[in-house]
This record gives sequence, structure tokens and C-alpha cells, in this order.
Amino acid sequence: MAKRSAVKSKKTTDGINPRQACPCGSGKRYKACHGLTGGPVEVPVGRPFEGLAGECELIALREFVPSATAPLALSVNTDRAVTLSTVLPMAAAALVRADGSAFVGLQVQTRSSDVGRDLARALRWALDAKPGDVLSVVGPETEDGERERLQDLLDVKAELNPTLHSDFSWWLPEDEEPTGEVALSLERANQAIMPTERIGPAAYWVDAGDRAHLRWVRPEPEEQLLFALARLHAKGELGLGEGSRYAGSFRAHGLLVPVWDLDREQHAREWTTQAEELGARLDEALASLEKTPLTSDERRARDGLISRQVTIR
Repeated sequence: MAKRSAVKSKKTTDGINPRQACPCGSGKRYKACHGLTGGPVEVPVGRPFEGLAGECELIALREFVPSATAPLALSVNTDRAVTLSTVLPMAAAALVRADGSAFVGLQVQTRSSDVGRDLARALRWALDAKPGDVLSVVGPETEDGERERLQDLLDVKAELNPTLHSDFSWWLPEDEEPTGEVALSLERANQAIMPTERIGPAAYWVDAGDRAHLRWVRPEPEEQLLFALARLHAKGELGLGEGSRYAGSFRAHGLLVPVWDLDREQHAREWTTQAEELGARLDEALASLEKTPLTSDERRARDGLISRQVTIR
């Protein structure tokens, strides 16, 4: 028994138990992740978009909106307009068209522990690149590399107003036909797209095939939002009406994203009013928390909601 205990408590030179979850957030044990590769452990930045008025929209566009674009309000001096995109051809990090218009992609492989910093580096590249250039990936950062974050390059008070697209035809100018790898990438992307509509700020209706969902990125601190959701749940007011039910929530980049199952026979726009009414009930419940603590029924409801949480980032 003594020998077995010694093995369990053995730690690496980093002071990390090999059997514990890797601090990088991969979900793997340390010994099967950074402990195996011998690489340094970089703990991901919890809220890479914190401080930006468009934080919730950025998370939605990165995590589950398939095809969308949004103009960026830059805080740096430049004559070049830059468009934020969910996905670019070949999952590029950024590109500049022949006409000089620039695009930066959100759904790309990250190369550091800070998604916001990687995006800022792609944006800085797009501001300086020549027409026709493509940045496939954001390269590895050196010790004396650029430390800018997205918050350093954008107007932090500017809201993000995305335009959703039914396919990825916007990848190319109107008079240009896709060829080669771009054509194949475009075909694959269009085949995989799930119909999605924005029915409110950071609130998206998604048709997942067998059912539809409402995925709503909320700006409130997780504990506070859970308390408000529990208060509504205990009162039977957490749904959006007939044909809906609260499914659970997931964490993404430091914020909570509640999810509702919806009757997919109803059009997305038929849920807009119900979503607005639910938002009003949530605001009222959040305000009531300052004066009234949770009751025993509401605490039980909160525990049930917590059991249906997952983390994806």
C-alpha cells in the first residue's frame, strides 16, 4: 500500500501529477499530453475577448456559426478595411484579395494559449500584406515576438454586427470562379454547413438536422447566470414556450452558452419574440438576485443545471 501511494503522489519537475488533467485544457491526462511531449504547459487565457463589446458575438462566430462576416472597427491608423470571417478558404488565418480588401478568419488552428493574441497577429499581418497574399496559419511566437492582443487593435466599444450567409460563395469576388484546391474546399464547406440564423444579440437558431437549437452566448459571470437560470427553472419559466425545452449549457472562452432544443418545424423567426421575452425574464431574475437569495427549490434547480454543463474551450 505504501509503495502504491508513493506512485500516485509522484509529480513531475513541473510539480504536476501525471494522472491529473493537463493544465493546457485538452481534457487529456498530463502524462498523455504535455507530459508525453515534454513541451511547456501554457494555460489558455480564460477570456481572450474580454473587454470587447463584441465578445459574445466573437465567441459565437468562432464556435458554432458556420458562415458569417463582419466589418471590424479598428483603433489603428490604416486605409485598409478588414472583414472578420468565420472560415476562410483552406481554413486560412488571413488573406488579402487582389483588390486590397482583407479578411481574417476566426475558425483556425491556434498556436498559442491566447486566441485573442493569435487573431491580433493575423490582423496585423492583414494590414501590412500585399494584394494576393495568404496567411495559412499564424506562425509560432518567438520570445521577442509581437505581444499585441485583439483589444489593442480594435475599438473596444464597437459592437460586432455579423452578416450570416447560406453558403461560402462570398469567399470569392462575384466575377471569379473557384478553381483547384479552393474549389474543393468551397464544395466541402458548403456540404457541411448547417442552416443558421441570428435571432438576437449573440443568439443563434441552428438546424442540426434531427432538431433545431437556440445557442445563446451570455455576457454575465457564470455563477450569476446560473442562479438566474435556476430561478426561472424553479418557476417553470426557463423554456421558450411550446415546442421548446432547456437542454443544457457549455462554456466557451470564459462565458456560458445556454442551449434550448426547439421544434425544427417552426421557422427561426417564429422564435424571435419568445427569445426576447425569455431575455426579459432573465434580466428580471438577474436583478432580483441582489435582493433575494436562492430558495431551497432554486438551489436544487441550480444543481440540476450544473450537471448538464460541458466545456469546449
